[in-house]
Amino acid sequence: MQTLIDFARTGAAGGNAPVRCAFGAPSQTLVAHTPAQVRPLLDAVQALARQGRWCVGYLRYEAGAAFDSALAVHEADGPLAWFGVHDTPQPWPEGEAGGIATAQWHESLTRTAFDQGMAEIHRAVADGELYQLNYTAPLHGVMQGAPCDLFMALRRAQPGGYAAYIDTGDEQVLSVSPELFFDWDGERILARPMKGTAPRGATPEDDAALAAQLRASAKERAENVMIVDLIRNDLSRVGQPFSVRVPHLFRLEALPSVWQMTSDVEARTRAGTTLADVFAALFPCGSITGAPKVRAMQMIKSLEPDPRGVYCGAVGVVRPGGAATFNVAIRTVTVKGGAVRCGIGSGITADATADGEWQEWRHKRAFLERASQPFELLETLALQDGVLRNAPDHLARLARAAVHFGYPLDVARVEVSLQQLADAHRQGLWRVRLLLNARGQAQVEAHAMEASPALVQLALASTAFEEAGSEFVRFKTTRRAHYDAFAPRVPGAFDTLLWNRQGELTECTRGNVAVQLDGRWVTPPLRCGLLDGIGRARFLREGRLVEAVVRVEDLPCATGLAFVNSLRGWIDAVLV
Repeated sequence: MQTLIDFARTGAAGGNAPVRCAFGAPSQTLVAHTPAQVRPLLDAVQALARQGRWCVGYLRYEAGAAFDSALAVHEADGPLAWFGVHDTPQPWPEGEAGGIATAQWHESLTRTAFDQGMAEIHRAVADGELYQLNYTAPLHGVMQGAPCDLFMALRRAQPGGYAAYIDTGDEQVLSVSPELFFDWDGERILARPMKGTAPRGATPEDDAALAAQLRASAKERAENVMIVDLIRNDLSRVGQPFSVRVPHLFRLEALPSVWQMTSDVEARTRAGTTLADVFAALFPCGSITGAPKVRAMQMIKSLEPDPRGVYCGAVGVVRPGGAATFNVAIRTVTVKGGAVRCGIGSGITADATADGEWQEWRHKRAFLERASQPFELLETLALQDGVLRNAPDHLARLARAAVHFGYPLDVARVEVSLQQLADAHRQGLWRVRLLLNARGQAQVEAHAMEASPALVQLALASTAFEEAGSEFVRFKTTRRAHYDAFAPRVPGAFDTLLWNRQGELTECTRGNVAVQLDGRWVTPPLRCGLLDGIGRARFLREGRLVEAVVRVEDLPCATGLAFVNSLRGWIDAVLV
């Protein structure tokens, strides 16, 4: 049994210090199986912490019934609360990359059922039953490897925040939540609800524009402030009179796959307030229920057929002396045997749309998909007679991808490896693959390449490319299943021309595309959802190409077509 806690962020100035450490097997465990056992367990946790112990554990979402019988929940699928008690922390395992763990995920909720749920929520909002409801569904899967290795991969995919790995023996909790539930030092308490989401942009300019749109969105701000008001009311139950305040409203936080909007709500707690009192006032967090909380939880129970479990509960640490920090257990995986589970959800308000929320769920699960299948960063270069084509541009793109995915990169060492490979291949045309893994280990290899054809045939995709704009499109990696699914099936076709849900051309599966329209050569802008190809960028710099949106219906008017990448250069094409 092992426990890791990495609450690297401080709540706010004057709050609890960050904590990042490991623990071995607990000296004792505290477990609550019934609602009546939850408050006594929290009292015991607080007493042990005041005796100098570290207590690390979780409360399941279904533990809400322990604090108010009006909070409707399903029967729990495990302990309502579990805490390990530890005497002394150990250093975090620095430099321990861990092994490889993989997981295959499938959805439990169909799009039809999702739309039906959305319709029921909108009816309830229209009837005045509630203002907002947090709608969720679990993803299920099977994993291979060690749960702790999957946790390390999840941390790389969702860095920062409030991460914890807890092995209870029967199950493992892998939480990489970015959301603070509360940070309490015994006197001052801070809650930081997270409501309001937008995808990250394909370029710095697009990213800034999406952040600005989120900040200005009436829908997202309303979603956030509804929960802020709910938590203000919850905190007033343990706060000193007139001490509840909102020092920060609508702050944006940049996560790898999404922008999230947070607000701070804080108070000074009354004398004699206990840890159990804090949970009784706040749990479950309003950001994962909706408002008003009682009605929202009643509707959640009717809409969601299964218990949420640790997901949407709280995972945290109570330190020696009694200071406590807990996350809201989103972005949280539980493992039992080889079975894995992770919930995904969003807040639904009157102006939420089914399409918009479905896409938000896709954006939120990106961290899970990134962590669940190991991949390497990839650059493919042409090597001709000992000279690497566009090498500085490829290394710069690799560096951007390494920053995005959190992969360590020693550029100087990679440059040496590339030069040694070039020196060993002074003659001929070669395709060079440069790979970088999550540990920062680089590999270069050369394969003989035939000269490029003068003309190729491109087949138009028969359906929209749903992954357009995802991080595994915007960055080049060895994860290519989404491209492989569009491999050309037309005999003689060189590649497939892809288009997004809006009917806009994006790219081919192995290169970018250029289209001649109205006497000029254009290529789709990055915001359409494509790789920033090295050859594409070079032709843009030279003025041979300009960016412009090209729709599928524009193709009959095209007077020219070309396949473009760094490896092959410019190849004229025809559409089949």
